[in-house]
Amino acid sequence: MTGTKDDLVKYRIQRAKETFHDAEILADNERWNSAINRLYYASYYAVSALLLKHSLKPTTHTGAKNQFSEHFIKTNILTQEIGKLYSQLFSWRQKGDYDDFLTLIKKECNLTLNL
Repeated sequence: MTGTKDDLVKYRIQRAKETFHDAEILADNERWNSAINRLYYASYYAVSALLLKHSLKPTTHTGAKNQFSEHFIKTNILTQEIGKLYSQLFSWRQKGDYDDFLTLIKKECNLTLNL
């Protein structure tokens, strides 16, 4: 890693914003599985920035989800709704990327794009 921890946190936040914008473009073009993928990654980059800011360094996506829940959801720093949304995006992204013949629908994308 070059730069400071704060530089990396800022980079990840910027990447989250850009990836969210990508999700909006994909949703506008009804590319639902890809939009969900980008929504998950936008949230993952934001969560990883938050964890890093607090010197938490998970090595896997599941580790990030678990640490986020343990340190920010269960402690009521962030709402249960946010925790559920992140978990749902994690699950939808897995299904959309790896399950055959699964097409996520507009409802799932709009649920997350409008929050």
